[in-house]
Amino acid sequence: MKTRTITQSLAWLHTWGGLIFGWLLFAIFLTGTLAVFDKEIDSWMRPEIPAHTLKPSEAAQRALDYLHAQQPNASAWNIGLPTERSPGLTVSSGEQRRGGGVNLDPQTGAPLDVRETAGGGFFFRFHFTLDLPRNIGIWVVGLAAMGMLVALISGIVIHKKFFKDFFTFRPAKGQRSWLDAHNATGVLVLPFHLMITYTGLVIFYLTYMPAAMDALFDGDRVAASGALRGTPGEQRTEHNHAPGKQDIATAGQRRDGQTPGRGESRRPASQPAPLAAIEPLLSEAERIMGPISGLSIQNPGRSDARIEARPLLGNRIELTKGASMVFDGVTGKVLRQPAQSRPSLLTQKVMSGLHFAQFGGYPMRWLYFVCGLASCAMLATGMLLFTVKRRRRHDSEGALGAVMYHAAERINVAVVAGLMLACIALLWANRLLPLQWAQRGEWEVRVFFLVWLASLGHAIVRPWLAAWREQLGLAALMCAGLPLLNLFFVNRGEPLFLEITSVMIGALLARAGWQLGQPARQRPAQRKPAKTMEQH
Repeated sequence: MKTRTITQSLAWLHTWGGLIFGWLLFAIFLTGTLAVFDKEIDSWMRPEIPAHTLKPSEAAQRALDYLHAQQPNASAWNIGLPTERSPGLTVSSGEQRRGGGVNLDPQTGAPLDVRETAGGGFFFRFHFTLDLPRNIGIWVVGLAAMGMLVALISGIVIHKKFFKDFFTFRPAKGQRSWLDAHNATGVLVLPFHLMITYTGLVIFYLTYMPAAMDALFDGDRVAASGALRGTPGEQRTEHNHAPGKQDIATAGQRRDGQTPGRGESRRPASQPAPLAAIEPLLSEAERIMGPISGLSIQNPGRSDARIEARPLLGNRIELTKGASMVFDGVTGKVLRQPAQSRPSLLTQKVMSGLHFAQFGGYPMRWLYFVCGLASCAMLATGMLLFTVKRRRRHDSEGALGAVMYHAAERINVAVVAGLMLACIALLWANRLLPLQWAQRGEWEVRVFFLVWLASLGHAIVRPWLAAWREQLGLAALMCAGLPLLNLFFVNRGEPLFLEITSVMIGALLARAGWQLGQPARQRPAQRKPAKTMEQH
């Protein structure tokens, strides 16, 4: 019996693991690539929110004026400030800090009637949950990420000539062309592949590896999180306390007069008092934490008012989610500084920031976007290569093998071309669905999945190559037509960067569809007709 070498075994693992997980991974990488610009997509999908040039303090004052007039007796006010990536100014009252509320015009402070939409956040959520229930989706995506790591490591072992593979490309050579494209895109952004896959697993490390938490804290995530951030006795000072997420929760109890902390004892009963000027507080918070994304004000108009400023997520490599500063709402005095993370937690935050591109501004986001597209190309060409190489083997591997390879060909079309078609269809649905529809955002998501399902049906009933050409062609047409659609329905003349990018992607898809549609005689001369894609 002939034994396999380690290289042959890893090649088998790379091939089959790449196919089985490749369909999931393509969906994860494509939506993750789009999620790099989730805020910009979100702004495009809410065209009623105007652009502006106000300073954060001016926008915050507009929001405070509105809340003073509309919710003077609320126990809490929450303000979402406009940022470089998101121009919206939102306000709400009560304990809900994020989501919902009222959209305001930053220039006038007047309420805006903004359409309901799934927004760019849909691509972000789909990226790590596949739109499944959160706990299930995170595990499915984590399993796919492990499969990606296995495929990457096995691919490194079996591809020994990295530089040769990178500089070798033979166009119009059928199977060889797909192999060259797969190798080139794999080698070009290999560090990105390894980084983005590993850091994606690190984000949910307590979910995937809960043994230490179960052993040390009996499964208590709150206690584990507090230990990572440090106990209050280690970080608390008279006027300089570094709060974590749980510290803010307990701070809310102290603001209500319960269990006063150090420096807050013997505080007199709450009395009416004016709120401190917001501009100096924002300036101090920006000096320490960078751009500010939002404010939460407890007990506004009372002597025990507290103002919490949250930093913008994405202004440094360390993921700043959960950090904040707390001010006295009457005097403006700093009560709590942002937390200083312990080394273990800081490491996890930095890796999370690497995954989310939380540094470097737009140049870094564009780099991630291009690398994400290259990753999608690597996955797509790998799945195509699997079916192209085996097209001749259908008859020799029996009826079951023929059915399996036939199904793989159709699934490839739906996963690659069909998913791209569904993504652009979501943007079209944002403009075409009636504004008055109830649950309009959910209908946008339904359009996404209905188009994706229709692409699978189309791939089943149409010849394999025709299905590729038609779906790529339709996706290219919809990408190229997005600026005209926006001009017709929104009457916005200036082209946005999202629309320009859509046109460029449409051109690439049109080129791919046209190349697939060329018969063998119109391609560059080939001595071996068997190498054309159609004959495979």
